[in-house]
Amino acid sequence: MRELLAHAAHLGVAVHVAHLPAPYRGFYDHRGRRVVYDFSLAPTERACVIAHELGHAFHGHVGRDDPRAEAAADAYAAALLIDPSRYAHLEALDLSAADIADELGVTPTLLRAFADNHVTRLEGVTYTRPRLGRGQYRHRVRWAG
Repeated sequence: MRELLAHAAHLGVAVHVAHLPAPYRGFYDHRGRRVVYDFSLAPTERACVIAHELGHAFHGHVGRDDPRAEAAADAYAAALLIDPSRYAHLEALDLSAADIADELGVTPTLLRAFADNHVTRLEGVTYTRPRLGRGQYRHRVRWAG
């Protein structure tokens, strides 16, 4: 949580907690440069919601109900919360997606966003986050399958 709050401060965003009406779990107020999350969230949900809303802040999203903005915020949150080498290691163990999400402390939705946006699989090898350009990756783990 400390890292998320430091990241929010780096973005110039304040983070607040409140009781939000269902079904809201959090929101980003662009004009006020603040993220608000629901008081009742479990620790994993809290981290994922805050990171998602910081994704909106990073991208400067203003409106609501834009599927592209939601996908971009999820991709940002996934990159913020998931350590790529740990993800690749867990995937190599042939764990279920739910178990990997649980081990990483993220929701299955953010795990899916990470896999969709930050992972490449080639010939039985998982690569995450290109490092130096085409064909060169920071993390590389061979997986069963």
